[in-house]
Amino acid sequence: MKKKIFALLMAATLAASLVGCGKKETPSKTDATTSEGTDEPAKAEDVTLRVWAPENQIQNGTMDSMTKSFQELHPEWNITFTVETQGEDTAKDEILKDVAAAGDVYFFANDQLNALVNAGAIARLGGSAEEMVKSTMAEEVVKTVTIDDAMYGIPFTHNTFFMYYDKSLLNEDDVKSVESIMAKETPENVYNFCFDSAGGWKLGAWYYGAGLTIYGESQTDFAAGANWNNETGVAVTNYLIDLINNPKTAFADDVSLSELTADHRIGAWFDGSWNYQLYKDALGDDLGVAVIPTFNPDGNDYQLKGFYGSKAIGVNSAAAHPAAAVAFAEYLGSEEMQLQRFEESGQVPTNLKAGESEAVQADEVAKVIVDEVNTASVMQPMSSEFSSKYWPNATAIATEIRAGEFNKKNAKEKLDTFVATLKVD
Repeated sequence: MKKKIFALLMAATLAASLVGCGKKETPSKTDATTSEGTDEPAKAEDVTLRVWAPENQIQNGTMDSMTKSFQELHPEWNITFTVETQGEDTAKDEILKDVAAAGDVYFFANDQLNALVNAGAIARLGGSAEEMVKSTMAEEVVKTVTIDDAMYGIPFTHNTFFMYYDKSLLNEDDVKSVESIMAKETPENVYNFCFDSAGGWKLGAWYYGAGLTIYGESQTDFAAGANWNNETGVAVTNYLIDLINNPKTAFADDVSLSELTADHRIGAWFDGSWNYQLYKDALGDDLGVAVIPTFNPDGNDYQLKGFYGSKAIGVNSAAAHPAAAVAFAEYLGSEEMQLQRFEESGQVPTNLKAGESEAVQADEVAKVIVDEVNTASVMQPMSSEFSSKYWPNATAIATEIRAGEFNKKNAKEKLDTFVATLKVD
């Protein structure tokens, strides 16, 4: 049953041969005890690997542990690891500044894949890495790292957000709708809800939830453009204007969620599994998780629908030691490492077998992510047209509402302008 559910999850890839990097084969693990024709110990090859990893996997010791265990498995290489902090959300921007200076192995959000491929900044994967991804992950997961039947990354966790809430302020019935969240009586210095656009990533949930689209249902019907400026779109926007300006709503750019949670001053907010431990440490048994709620902007209840994708591990096409880089990326995305990462940072595995483990099955966050993917999500568009036009323009909507520049008097005009920026010639 779990396999069937996880098969509905959307995101996946990696390999032991670099198809798009000069077709260099990753050598099979050597027998490091002797060199050919002699009884002398084989000399290990000196290798340097620069790894860009998110802060949460560095601070908790996960990356240090994984680099050490990988080295133990590969005596044919004498590896010098350099591990640097780089979030998956901004990986593309930093990599494209100077591909040659970027990490040899890096973590990225799958919506960045088109830009990385177009810039020649990510190696196409094949061999054992590709086989691992295709044989251990759901088809929809594999799609998140695949372009034109070519695989470029190894998914290691689901990339979506869900709702957290403080059980001392709200109960499980309160968090079923935005209206009931906001209606709850709370102390004067407590916010009922935190609004976070996340550069348009979370903002989209409100419009997609109301049935609006960008480039049609297929997400690639470019002639259809976007319909966010129709009557429903205006209603959703006016709803957001009221919500963001509500004194019981915290605006994510203006506050520290970690401080608010620690002080029991925030009722509900949206975030991903990667920050679960942060909130758990702050709230303990008072921390609740749930599928994102419904909202009612025009007399109709709509289920919010968050973007779904994957977070993946990629190999820089300019890596100085591509065989070792691919092998390490494959190792980081393996079943065992996904389970370790889950245990240490709460990131739900994309590996199906890991997802069936007792630990994952018993985890409330894993259950919420599965429920949300099935009932409250939409596949995050991957086209270069969407990426180049949506993200730069969507990010201003919430900030302009907060500043009063985007208001009910000019909402239709502002939406018309936004929709016009999404036009594909």
